[in-house]
Amino acid sequence: MSVKVENLEKNMAKLTIEVAVEEVDKAIEAAYQKQKKSISMQGFRKGKVPKAMVEKMYGVEVFYEDAANILMQNAYPTAMDESGLDIVSQPTVDVVQLEKGKSFIFTAEVAVKPEVELGTYKGVTVAKADTSVKAAEVNAEVEKEREANARTVSVTDRGVKKDDITIIDFEGFIDGTPFEGGKGENHELLIGSHSFIDTFEDQLVGKNVGEDVEVNVSFPEDYHAAELAGKPALFKVKIHEIKVKELPKLDDEFAQDISEFDTLKEYKADLKKKMVEEKERAAKRAQEDEAIQAIIDDSKMDIPEPMLQLQCQQLVDGMAQQMAQQGLSMDQYFQFTGTSIEQLMEQVKPEATNRIKASLVLEAIAAKEQFEISEEEVEAEIAKMAEMYHMEVEKIKEIMGENEKESIKRDLSIQAAVNLITENMKVKAPAKDETAEVESDEE
Repeated sequence: MSVKVENLEKNMAKLTIEVAVEEVDKAIEAAYQKQKKSISMQGFRKGKVPKAMVEKMYGVEVFYEDAANILMQNAYPTAMDESGLDIVSQPTVDVVQLEKGKSFIFTAEVAVKPEVELGTYKGVTVAKADTSVKAAEVNAEVEKEREANARTVSVTDRGVKKDDITIIDFEGFIDGTPFEGGKGENHELLIGSHSFIDTFEDQLVGKNVGEDVEVNVSFPEDYHAAELAGKPALFKVKIHEIKVKELPKLDDEFAQDISEFDTLKEYKADLKKKMVEEKERAAKRAQEDEAIQAIIDDSKMDIPEPMLQLQCQQLVDGMAQQMAQQGLSMDQYFQFTGTSIEQLMEQVKPEATNRIKASLVLEAIAAKEQFEISEEEVEAEIAKMAEMYHMEVEKIKEIMGENEKESIKRDLSIQAAVNLITENMKVKAPAKDETAEVESDEE
């Protein structure tokens, strides 16, 4: 096999790959073996038709497509290695020559990892983040816990109020005729949630359990169902139940019920500590992102389109996996959102672009700094993997090839680049807002 490399514009390259005639013969034979079980011909049992008879009947080209696929699948990985290029896309292939008795020639156009002209990456200035936690923030978290631990109780001695939970039956009519999707039974509706259109919820305020209510509304002009958009409607509503949330009393007993602490004061102190730690972690991530973005903005690189398209596809595939875990297919997503795969690919382009640039910049820094990753560091990462997957270290090593080990080294060198950036960055406090009110941190 031989490989010729032609450098093209915009970090693209063309590989011309030639495979020996002996390999062509083997591929044609393999294609015949793959197809023969489905070949029928008068005078022969199915699957027993000789290759020469098939070629005579249908032409020698009958096996060429499968043979070409076999040849390219076998030859391309080797050609990649022999080219010496750092290829970052799937190939676009084109068959140049495929004839019996001749060598097989095909081309593969690929994107090549672009060169990066690094800007300043040491001493990058980032904004100082406020990691303090105010009493109001702690109290807000406590209120969330109270909400989570609230119970609902029925009320019968008054009408519906805002923030009540109502259990209702309803049926909608347009011009006296019921419409599809306009009926529900024992529906739970939070008054003030605006989950129903127009003034629906407002018209239930003051009404009592057991009462039949007529609610008049108008569908918005831009309503998703075109047959209902802009039309007035009458809903007949039956109120079955009015419920209110009853929050637990905010005292030491509450703290004991939801935590390992004996007092509310201790619980709040621990909550504040955890909130500070989370803010500090978030601040660190934000400063890292800000520093890397500043380096990206100060660097130059020309990203080839196939590289970008591959990253976009990977992002979309990731979204599809997440949706599948929630029981939603991509087709359903497109139906619900009124979008297409092309629109989604366009939407993820900015994120894909930035991911590529960040990766290229960090790799360039790692290369320039010539970080040396020791075997001990690789071993430590393998030990972490073993713990994560509940496997023995030696078992991980058995199934791990050299490519996987090189990938670990690459990840560690990238992390070393991130560490270098963060260790050398300058943190600048934002200018004080003299008009801002001073907030007390007393509980």
